[in-house]
Amino acid sequence: MLNLERLRTLDALARYGSVSGAAEGLHVTTSAVSQQMAKLEREVGQRLLARNGRGVRLTDAGRLLADHAARILSQVEVAQSDIEAQRGRAVGEVRISAFPTAARGLLPAAIRALREGHPELRVRSRELEPEAGIRGVVRGDLDLAVVLDWSNKRLPVPGGLATAHLLDDVPDVAMPADHPLAGRSEVELEEFAGDPWVSWPEGEFCYEWLIFTLRSKGFEPRIAHLAGEHHTQLALIAEGLGVCVAPRLGRGAVPVGVAVVPVRQRMRRHVYAVWRTDADRRPSIRAAVEALEEAAEAANQVVGGGAGRPGASPPADEK
Repeated sequence: MLNLERLRTLDALARYGSVSGAAEGLHVTTSAVSQQMAKLEREVGQRLLARNGRGVRLTDAGRLLADHAARILSQVEVAQSDIEAQRGRAVGEVRISAFPTAARGLLPAAIRALREGHPELRVRSRELEPEAGIRGVVRGDLDLAVVLDWSNKRLPVPGGLATAHLLDDVPDVAMPADHPLAGRSEVELEEFAGDPWVSWPEGEFCYEWLIFTLRSKGFEPRIAHLAGEHHTQLALIAEGLGVCVAPRLGRGAVPVGVAVVPVRQRMRRHVYAVWRTDADRRPSIRAAVEALEEAAEAANQVVGGGAGRPGASPPADEK
């Protein structure tokens, strides 16, 4: 009989394309992956891996069995979902990730609601960027991820994932309190073409969005500073070092020396939850989505508010 954990190892090798990638995805050592594959080859009586330069590749038999493994593992997930649904209670463990500002602006309230409403359910959470959260859900490291995209730049969502919209976050432009545009009720992004910008780190989805959006406004942005945390970005701006896009979700108090002004042509960050469709019937998934929706409804009352002036504490966001 084929061993399920060895099939899981083969599936990871097929998806990641290398022993090291499979080991990282499964959170095991590379030697553990090699040992599992050696045992699986003995079980099936055929070679499943072949040398490919410094790495390995799946043989024809390996690809054939990997296709079966993917279907088997998906069916196991469905079976687990059905058993949990039959039990009718949210029990066991649910693993959730969220991008930084949702981890601050949504997760605490949602986790509290889950703890109070479903005491038999354990929640494990971690902060991850949207792309990493989606990868975690796809490969089974996470049960659910809170991710985002922008109204003018969508985040690709692979097949086999279900989604639930949580809220639309409205960003403002944050600038030094003595900036010539700080007293305006609304601004346009192109009015900041001559300013230095504070941005998210290179390679992150929101960094790519910022560059794409500002170029679409007809100018090449001058990125002066990179910071992952919005609190750090706002601290730089309080010292007069640039301007930035400052979403409202989870933003908290605006530091003294910073003004935030709405953008006339409203930009929107779409915040939503993603999970595997083969886990859709799990009560723990449904409970987690409902808790996030309730937290989002409460946060939306703040996110939709107006901009803040220096020292005010309007809601906003980080990335």
